[in-house]
Amino acid sequence: MLIRNIFCALLAFLHSGCSSKSKDDSHIIASIPEASGIDYCKNSGTLIIANDEGSFYEIKLDGAILKTHKLGDYDLEGVVCEEDRFIFAVENGDILVVDRHSFAIEYLKLRGIEHLNKKTGIEGIVKIEDGYLLAVQTKNYKKDAIFLVVKLDDNYATVTRTIHHGIIDSAGMDYNEGILYIVSDTSDKLYLYHLKDAKIIKEIILPPFDQEGIALDDHGNIFFTDDKGSVMSYTLKELGL
Repeated sequence: MLIRNIFCALLAFLHSGCSSKSKDDSHIIASIPEASGIDYCKNSGTLIIANDEGSFYEIKLDGAILKTHKLGDYDLEGVVCEEDRFIFAVENGDILVVDRHSFAIEYLKLRGIEHLNKKTGIEGIVKIEDGYLLAVQTKNYKKDAIFLVVKLDDNYATVTRTIHHGIIDSAGMDYNEGILYIVSDTSDKLYLYHLKDAKIIKEIILPPFDQEGIALDDHGNIFFTDDKGSVMSYTLKELGL
């Protein structure tokens, strides 16, 4: 009987201790199918979440859903919230510029780089001083881990330069005071990357979940989206920031 109890306890320990993608449900504020990109809207104090099925959701900081809208058959991977418009990044590299009031869509093709495929698709977007950054997915080779700096005009999203950052599977990012906050699903880490100096200045191990997007608000909170369908909230202090 003693041996059997020890064996059962060992099985229970292995089952609970070896799960690579369990998460702390106490931090979940909303459930959104296939949540991907997320951004904080400063003028409304809300969050915008894009999903892989072509829809976006606007929610309060406590997770209450205010609105949802289907844009179309797009694999949305990232979003930037601006005063009068949303900028969505599609996995194939194209950009959707969406009016915040009418939801009218302007479709911009990506140019200045070879065609992206499923193994090198776009995984995130963020606004910086001189344009926008698109994160290119790479799961195996640091040399392929790059950002595309793009400018938007009436017809195209044009790549003006590339930045090699060396972070595998940069799934989502946000930008604040010269620092990129980048999540990697492969390593379950949050990287702080100094954009001007082009170097990683800090690495933080995250609770294990399927990281897809990240956003910081103006109140000391940081939000993550989980590909399994969750939006999570932490304070910067909780993560040692």
